This record gives sequence, C-alpha cells and structure tokens, in this order.
Amino acid sequence: MQLIINGEERDTAAADIAALLAELGLNPGVTVVELNGRIVDRSAYPETGLVAGDALELVRIVGGG
Repeated sequence: MQLIINGEERDTAAADIAALLAELGLNPGVTVVELNGRIVDRSAYPETGLVAGDALELVRIVGGG
C-alpha cells in the first residue's frame, strides 16, 4: 500500500504504525508519529491501523546538549 511519509510517497506492507516503524528501522520509544494531522500515543502504535493514502509525519527525538 502507498502512504505519504514525511511528504514523500512510499510503498509499505505494514498494517499498523508499530509494523511501519519496525520496517523502517525506527525505535518506537523515540519516534513521534502524526497520522493525518493527529499525534498518536505511543501505546496505541500496535493497534493503530494504516490505510492507503494515509499521511504520516515521523519525528525522532534526539537528546543532547
């Protein structure tokens, strides 16, 4: 299925946010996900399904000083 991730169209086989992050090699503990304009709570990643055409913004949190 095709999703729009950070402004770019991308094909994926992931059915939910947790699977998408795993496919992309991103740590869900430090990745904020916005799905169609709404922030998704991390605890809901495994149960938040994706459908073709969904728009996601993925932001990794990086600490430092």
